[in-house]
Amino acid sequence: MANKQQNSIAIVAEKLVKKYGEGVLAVDGIDLSIRANTIYALLGPNGAGKTTTVNMLTTLFEPTGGSASVLGFDVVRQANDVRRNIGVTFQEMVLDEELTGRQVLDYHGRLYKLETAERKKKTEELLAIIELQEAADRMVKTYSGGMKRRLELVRGLMTEPKVLFLDEPTSGLDPQNRASIWQYIRSLREKGDLTLLLTTHYMEEAEELADIVGIIDHGRLVVEGTPRELIDKMGADTIRLAGTGDSDRYLKELQALPFVQSSVDTGGLIQIGVDSGNHRLPEVVTLATKNNFKIEDISVAKPSLGDVFLKYTGRQLRDK
Repeated sequence: MANKQQNSIAIVAEKLVKKYGEGVLAVDGIDLSIRANTIYALLGPNGAGKTTTVNMLTTLFEPTGGSASVLGFDVVRQANDVRRNIGVTFQEMVLDEELTGRQVLDYHGRLYKLETAERKKKTEELLAIIELQEAADRMVKTYSGGMKRRLELVRGLMTEPKVLFLDEPTSGLDPQNRASIWQYIRSLREKGDLTLLLTTHYMEEAEELADIVGIIDHGRLVVEGTPRELIDKMGADTIRLAGTGDSDRYLKELQALPFVQSSVDTGGLIQIGVDSGNHRLPEVVTLATKNNFKIEDISVAKPSLGDVFLKYTGRQLRDK
């Protein structure tokens, strides 16, 4: 029998690869080691390999190379064991709109052979959590997008999985619905008996929820750490500037300054991590003048996870 905790590591991937046809390498040798009872956020631009990685970990796609296990069960050789222990919310909603909300949950419980009493109890608990009691007996086709997303999220919890995979769980939701989902995810973490792996396009979501963040680009994991660790590496403040001139030369000169802790040119926007933004602005501007770089826009702010993302991917979040 597989060791479920695997020394408190819930999800493991070693040199995980997924190729499509001859030329498309969607996932290029990812290594993951995700501890049990944590929230892990996998970030990356569209097409970076996030969803493909989740699909392999949830047994939907078979890896082209490498290996992966969930709760000690191999995702290829022990796929049924993996499925029995996980819950999944997909990026695309897959609800039967001819069912009522209550039926969606009840039928899911039946698929997993839950006893009638347990099924009913769990259904009512979950409907209450997502505040759908009054709409529970309406057909799903009458639900708003936010209601459907909330229903789909808790459907994956009917069977009390040990690991929950959430692929873009709040995509398309308005701020109020997104905040409600965040609150529910926090409550799951506080229980301390569930591992969550989520992908998201929302930096504030990852910063608020995740214990560990991994940033993936071109199918590779480029950096990993707690949100605070990753943000602290950017420097105490971030100076962002845009302008015209020899940006390569200017950036090289900036990198030589002793107070510059990080720097990156993301194609039109130069981002500099410094120890004290307001005090360093005059030197940054003076250096631009010396290098014939005309600054057209400049600002100072505390760094965020979005700045970390931009540093390691070099592009805006929703680029395709």
